[in-house]
Amino acid sequence: MNDPDFIPAAEACEILGISAATLYAYVSRGLLESRPGRDHRSRAYRRLDVERLAQRKRIGRGAARGAAQSLDRGLPVLETRISLIQPDGPYYRGRAAVALVREGSSLEDTARLLWDCGDSNPFAEPLPAHWPQRVAAIATDAGLPPLERAMSAIPLLGLEVRHSFTSSQPVRQQIAARLLRHNAALLVATQPSKQPVHRLLARQWREGDARFAELVRAALVLCADHELNVSAFAARVVASTGAHLHATVCSGLAALSGPRHGATTARAHHLIRAATESGDPHDYIAQRWRHGDDLPGFRHALYPDGDPRAAELLAMLRDAGPDAARLADVEAVVASAEDASGQRPNIDFMLAAICHAYALPAPPALVMFAAGRLAGWLAHALEQQALGRLIRPRASYTGVRPGEAVPAPE
Repeated sequence: MNDPDFIPAAEACEILGISAATLYAYVSRGLLESRPGRDHRSRAYRRLDVERLAQRKRIGRGAARGAAQSLDRGLPVLETRISLIQPDGPYYRGRAAVALVREGSSLEDTARLLWDCGDSNPFAEPLPAHWPQRVAAIATDAGLPPLERAMSAIPLLGLEVRHSFTSSQPVRQQIAARLLRHNAALLVATQPSKQPVHRLLARQWREGDARFAELVRAALVLCADHELNVSAFAARVVASTGAHLHATVCSGLAALSGPRHGATTARAHHLIRAATESGDPHDYIAQRWRHGDDLPGFRHALYPDGDPRAAELLAMLRDAGPDAARLADVEAVVASAEDASGQRPNIDFMLAAICHAYALPAPPALVMFAAGRLAGWLAHALEQQALGRLIRPRASYTGVRPGEAVPAPE
């Protein structure tokens, strides 16, 4: 590799003023990304990323800089009792998400845990089997994209809730439970239902396939929360204003729609398809990596040794027995990506992989993400509003100072 944009480890260490061990630590923490060197035994680093990191180091570690770094997987900025990220995956109020999957927990069970419901079951409340007239046309319009359909209907559904601003936690949990079910039905353009969310979704995509429904159940539970990810933080900020739960989840859905968050599933789905259609997945992935293109759905900054949620879903997918050729496509992409880049799949890739293995298009992958993660957004909203505090960070101004000459337009 003779790409001038990439430099060897020794040069990166010199620019940063660090040892090789510290350089490797930066990579494991997600601060830098490495790629195979010329001899495929050494590693190379993008010069621009190294120089940017060096500049940040020179700025110093003052309070303002520490606060800024906190907004990108840096120092903790909020206290929460909801979830904890560990090397073996997220823990929901002390319970490992992977363990919950293996125990057979549903999304509803997981939501009750995240919402700290104790022995009460907010999902026991009655649920009308049809949409209110004012949202029916939107809710069942299968021609709309899933997230847009949900974001259009949920604010209108909020108008139907009499106790939107109640401080009673049991009542708020009941609102959350109905909202969780409404969101799932909206995402697949069907009528609301009291059946478990994983069965509602699986029925829309592969009716009568119990093993597939189990995969959907596992995916929902593993997606349910992941601490202060972008969408959860957005929902939590909105919740801090006192907005009702329907508004908070719309902010989460909006954040999830971005290509750097939930829409990564569509990019991962395309990667699998493109690698398969190339006829040589190993060469396709290797060429893509050498050209500096990313591998959507691979690597997670918080899991340098691999995303345990993805590993659990991959094991379950293998056992589920989908089409053998399509499963082989997934396996080839996973093996090729690790060989070329050393990166392992994350949960975004596995949601896309499930869809590919069952000949489904890309949207169901994002639907599983959105249907599951809504439980976490609601947990953060409930926790934040119980605290009764507004989230209002300060900005570090870097523009023209008062009294300075304003540059003339060119």
